[in-house]
Amino acid sequence: MNILFEEEGAFKTGVIVADNDSALQVDTASGKRIKLKAAHVLLRFAAPGAAELLSQAQTLAEDIDAEFLWEVCGEAEFGFAELAAEYVGGKPAPAEAAAVLLRLHSAPIYFHRKGRGRFRKAPPDILKAALAGLEKKRQQALAIEGMAETLKAGRLPPACSSLLAELLYQPDRNRPETKALEAACAETGESPLSLLARCGAIPATHDFHLGRFLFEHFRTGTGFPDFAAAVDPADLPCAPVRAFSIDDAHTTEIDDAFSLAARPDGGMRVGIHIAAPGLGFGPDSDLGRIARSRLSTVYMPGRKITMLPETVIGAHTLSAGQDVPALSLYLDVAPDLRVLGHETKIEHVPVAANLRHHDLEPLFNAQTLAEGTVPEFPFRAELVRLWALAGVLEAGRGQSATNQTRKDYQFRVDWDMDTPQGRGRIAIEERPRGSPLDTLVAELMIVANSTWGALLRDAGIPALYRAQTAGKARMSTVAAPHEGLGVECYAWSTSPLRRFADLANQWQLVALLRNEKPPYPPKSVELMAALRDFELTYASYAEFQRAMERYWCLRWLLQESVTETTARVLKENIVRLDDIPLVGKVSGMPTLERGTPIRLQVGQIDLLAADASLGFIEVLATDRPDGAIDTAEAEAAAE
Repeated sequence: MNILFEEEGAFKTGVIVADNDSALQVDTASGKRIKLKAAHVLLRFAAPGAAELLSQAQTLAEDIDAEFLWEVCGEAEFGFAELAAEYVGGKPAPAEAAAVLLRLHSAPIYFHRKGRGRFRKAPPDILKAALAGLEKKRQQALAIEGMAETLKAGRLPPACSSLLAELLYQPDRNRPETKALEAACAETGESPLSLLARCGAIPATHDFHLGRFLFEHFRTGTGFPDFAAAVDPADLPCAPVRAFSIDDAHTTEIDDAFSLAARPDGGMRVGIHIAAPGLGFGPDSDLGRIARSRLSTVYMPGRKITMLPETVIGAHTLSAGQDVPALSLYLDVAPDLRVLGHETKIEHVPVAANLRHHDLEPLFNAQTLAEGTVPEFPFRAELVRLWALAGVLEAGRGQSATNQTRKDYQFRVDWDMDTPQGRGRIAIEERPRGSPLDTLVAELMIVANSTWGALLRDAGIPALYRAQTAGKARMSTVAAPHEGLGVECYAWSTSPLRRFADLANQWQLVALLRNEKPPYPPKSVELMAALRDFELTYASYAEFQRAMERYWCLRWLLQESVTETTARVLKENIVRLDDIPLVGKVSGMPTLERGTPIRLQVGQIDLLAADASLGFIEVLATDRPDGAIDTAEAEAAAE
């Protein structure tokens, strides 16, 4: 005797070897002997053979209309054999009964299972909803197929156009548009990015990379909401100084300026003047909430997204010809350049000039200073004295000028020019790191940040500090040493127009100077939350800036038709190019020591992937020490 039974949700057949009423021993069609409960048996039959029953039943089941079965069966629960008898008009053959069972089992929207071999017809309203859902899925499948065919043909379906940003940067695999893209990619062998590019969805590679960042951080756009204007105090005293700033030519958020007044004893009074937007609005104002949301200005070659609205920046930036609200740190300096004391004031500062690097550096540099040949130009005397002071300040921190062999680069994009790679022509200009101007500004900023951080610390007022111990840098609301700078504490305070950390510290400092309650009291939950958000956001913005600088380096290689170039080995197969700050992997390069100069072949450049194929050509003669390679920095850029 043969049987049909259900096991683990599947129908199987076998031959009875032993029948003990409640349990059976069965040889299955696959040749395996099993022990089976009698209750699991759905059908006993002598013919056809166990191996043939299901094959015959499946063939018969294909001709059975599930909708017809639903219409003819009653409302009560029923067994498959009962319905099979009604369907064939008599006692069904084993294959006919099994065919009805298979059809009932395969139509769950028409028939609900109530046990082994038992069913009940679905209520009309539930069936209607299920059929509607089934039809919806069918139509969706047709739509997916149609979109996939359109994509394969190199055209972007209209439904994909409205979801382009999501498809490019954060595809939702549950959406039909994403399923269509995946299906088209599976058939063409292309990546989603390359297929969308072929469909014209990425007309500009620059906009693609910028768009990814905007999608993540500025989903609703880079514009500012309506805000109440800043109201600066009108009764501030005017400082009796002629302040001047030192910045890059494209800097518009001028946070810092300097002044110098000679003393009769040969000493001097040095003013470090920091723009004070925090005097015009507080944390709970519209502008305070905007700054808290954005946390920093976003920089990239050729563009930036400011933390504060341009009108606010324009009213507080230290532009020449303006009297601007400022926090001023005055240093009393002895003739031998010892700092004797300091004083902090809230005041208006007259800005006499905005000095620019490109104008000053040909005149004021390491060579002209060493030779004593610095020519005359406005504020020459002040810069020479401040440079001498910077050297004393640097030595006082236990630091020495070790960065002169390293390089910095300035990226300039002319958006009025087009190239074959897209809108914008890139110029990458090299300038030595640690120039006298850089050192001068850096040392005075370190003095301001460490001095004001100590003032807040000593007053028991929390601030956002940058600390470094055991080589690890971190943010903290509690003052801690910054071993890399050689200072007891370091509170970012000198860039309030472009960093929220500096703006928050300015609010704290202003409250201290005015003997007012600080906006962020000790153990402030709001300040700790701001610290976490700022640290993450600032790092993300910096990573984006590095990524865009890498993109423009690749654009420069294409723009200048560079096929061969030179580089320095960083480690293993990673190198840094000599002419531009591009780090990459080189194929075919032997194991070489760090700093080894080599010649490379520049192969295919993929602007969408922001990658270049670099090949090893030869080792060049060594002409500079390994110390010229800043390995840690370059490796970070490669990540």
